Amino acid sequence: MEKLVQLARLIAQNTDGDGVFETAIPRLSVIRMSNPTEPLHALHQPAICIIAQGAKQVMLADEIFRYSPGQYLVVSVDIPITGQVIEASEEKPYLCIRLDLDLKLLSEMLVQMPDTFGQPTMRRKCIGLSHATPEFLDAALRFTQLLDRPDEIAYLAPLIERELMFRLLRGEQAEMIRQILAPENRLQQVNRAIAWIRQNFSAPFSIEQVAVEARMSPSSLHQHFREVTAMSPLQYQKQLRLQEARRLILANAVDAATAAHQVGYDSPSQFSREYRRLFGAPPIQDITRLRTEPARYAEA
Repeated sequence: MEKLVQLARLIAQNTDGDGVFETAIPRLSVIRMSNPTEPLHALHQPAICIIAQGAKQVMLADEIFRYSPGQYLVVSVDIPITGQVIEASEEKPYLCIRLDLDLKLLSEMLVQMPDTFGQPTMRRKCIGLSHATPEFLDAALRFTQLLDRPDEIAYLAPLIERELMFRLLRGEQAEMIRQILAPENRLQQVNRAIAWIRQNFSAPFSIEQVAVEARMSPSSLHQHFREVTAMSPLQYQKQLRLQEARRLILANAVDAATAAHQVGYDSPSQFSREYRRLFGAPPIQDITRLRTEPARYAEA
């Protein structure tokens, strides 16, 4: 498709080697990888990702989402995932755009156009994959083309982003977005629990305490939290702890014991076991390979 070719060309022109690059358009990043990567564990914020070239897979617990050119992935809540570029080469690198969602804008649109999107369903998934319609892809292309016309970004980017969000809200993933924005439904309550755990992940907590914050019963929270995130609240906390520990060791050059203590572990041996289980190697070995081959473990 010609629009995908144009989008790939734009991304390539606006990347300086491999990696994730912020752009002059608010919340828009362009991504390039010239080789397949190792699995990367990361906390993915609400965003939409559109692949123009190459392929990637995203794993949430035991569920795998594989997407390629012309498809887009939507994430509606802060969720720990594992991402891996699986098709990329020097001749045909992986090329993608990521737009972090403006939830305030989406909320305003839902209020202004409530009859446009039909009746709600009970869908609760926090991640979804769809094929881009020609209209959706056209809006994404025109949005990205503003990178070549920086003097127009302040005036046209908000308008085109609004069109892109309109296409998103008319597409297959609309219900997932609507549910996270609607007040006092199950998904919104789970999102409150997620926000609280993110702010307090280094401290011990009980499911009853999180349930109070979410305004749910403990049993209801456990059920719906797992439906949305594919993990329990305590598993979610563990993922956040281990990812933050890895960041501290890599970026701040702290030792594993210090990082473990800072994220809430009392037992270094337990930390080492759980770290190895998630990242495939103990802390020292894992950080060594991250520093030796940073491109293979880069965010994509």
